[in-house]
Amino acid sequence: MSTELAWFKSSYSNTEGGACVEVAVSWRKSSYSNTDGGNCVEVAACPHSILVRDSKQHSMGPQVAFTAGAWSAFVASVRSAA
Repeated sequence: MSTELAWFKSSYSNTEGGACVEVAVSWRKSSYSNTDGGNCVEVAACPHSILVRDSKQHSMGPQVAFTAGAWSAFVASVRSAA
């Protein structure tokens, strides 16, 4: 399990380093990950969304945000298809 924290600046931040807030998100790797960097995803739970990213890209790649309800529906769909 990854204990990496990713920090995100407030949307009110400016380029001069004005007063702003940063929020940390803890990413968890999929249980299907392997030590060879296999194809897998990482997930982070936030108060209003679930973030998903490619574990090989880390903070460099894109992230997808789901509402809690959409994430639950997605996980239920995947489980029922297995």
